[in-house]
Amino acid sequence: MITGPRRYRRTGLTALALLPLAALAACGGGGGSDTSAEEGSGKGTISIWAHQGQTSEAAALQNAVKSFNSSQSDIKAELKLIPENDYTKTITATDASELPDVLEFDGPTMANFVYNSKLAPMDDYLSAKTLDNATDAIKAQGEIDGKHYGLGMFDSGLGMYGNKKLLDAAGVKYPTSLDDAWTAEEFDKALKALKAKDSDGKVLDIQEGNGLATEWGTYGLSPIVWSAGGALLKDGKAAGALDSPDVVSALKTFQSWKPYVDPNTDGNAFAKSKVALSWVGHWMYPAYSEALGDDLVVLPLPDFGNGPKTGQGSWAWGIGANSKNGKAAGAFLDYLLNDTNVGAMTKANGAVPATESALAKSELYKQGGPLQLFADQLAKACGDSDISKSCVAVTRPITAGYPTVTAKFSEALNSIYGGSDPKEALEKAARAIDRDFTDNAGYEIP
Repeated sequence: MITGPRRYRRTGLTALALLPLAALAACGGGGGSDTSAEEGSGKGTISIWAHQGQTSEAAALQNAVKSFNSSQSDIKAELKLIPENDYTKTITATDASELPDVLEFDGPTMANFVYNSKLAPMDDYLSAKTLDNATDAIKAQGEIDGKHYGLGMFDSGLGMYGNKKLLDAAGVKYPTSLDDAWTAEEFDKALKALKAKDSDGKVLDIQEGNGLATEWGTYGLSPIVWSAGGALLKDGKAAGALDSPDVVSALKTFQSWKPYVDPNTDGNAFAKSKVALSWVGHWMYPAYSEALGDDLVVLPLPDFGNGPKTGQGSWAWGIGANSKNGKAAGAFLDYLLNDTNVGAMTKANGAVPATESALAKSELYKQGGPLQLFADQLAKACGDSDISKSCVAVTRPITAGYPTVTAKFSEALNSIYGGSDPKEALEKAARAIDRDFTDNAGYEIP
């Protein structure tokens, strides 16, 4: 039985939550020149690095490598697993010349590794079939200037889990699809109605126990910014996007919800029916469905005016910029991203399959499946810049300066939640982000 969020949390937030982000931003000089891997013979031994996550995830990856080696005789793939807590720090500290042919990385770190000449474009080494089969959202996470530096086996998403029994008892009508998401005002009324029927008035879980001044704060709550029509970063600047009047207003509304929030110190407030609503990701479905059964409903996040939004992105795979055998690396990745391996990995970790064919077969995420909402959201990908009302899944800013963006935003969010003036906190964060970008020439990738 899965009893808490931390086991499944890593499929959405992963190592970034554990890494000293300022150290990542400062790593290397950046602006490297040629980051193209050599084609090579397409034969021989290739090295592969991956994070050692859940036991089931590691087993699925080890089986995929073993199966690849057995499927042909030209290429031998050698896998090295590195503990998850050390993984991103290890890549950051390793010289580009010492990195493997194929490496896994946490999605939001990609631009920094490209900036520091550690990843090569993959397009010339992957088959067209593999690229075409990747979901739009996962392609958006891995693309810079029209080139793909990463593709994932799985993706992530956010939603609102509801306890139907408690919602019905309070007379609360709830959404049944993306098209009828609660407005912020309707959500506020729902909280009030639930509070009236609740002994301690704590009716909402926002995973406060994970901390808001962390990557969870950015990943989990930045949909409020996007849904209000703002952005963490727009055209390389935070000022005017992060601290716009609409974003200030939306985060003031968020601040007003604190009296309804259960601290959820044991991670089980929703599973124990202490709260009626839980603002979290796909990874809590196994625990929640086991606890609530037919009383579990899956809802979109509230709409602050620009449509409901969700974060997306997770671990991805790329080719080392100094690889001498890009052709063989691409062949391995073609194999790794087939339906058998993607299906096995997503069965192991419960995440959203990141290929169209595996997604269509998924018992959880296919049309009519209990988590179809997450697939529907990811099918409406925004990328990281064109955040319109019609799209839903937003990629965290693809920039080598992302560590600064997430650190300053999550600090501001935590401060606002603690009672600070939203306008002042957001303006302070925007100034700090823009100052850092100015100091680093905008983190432009050549």
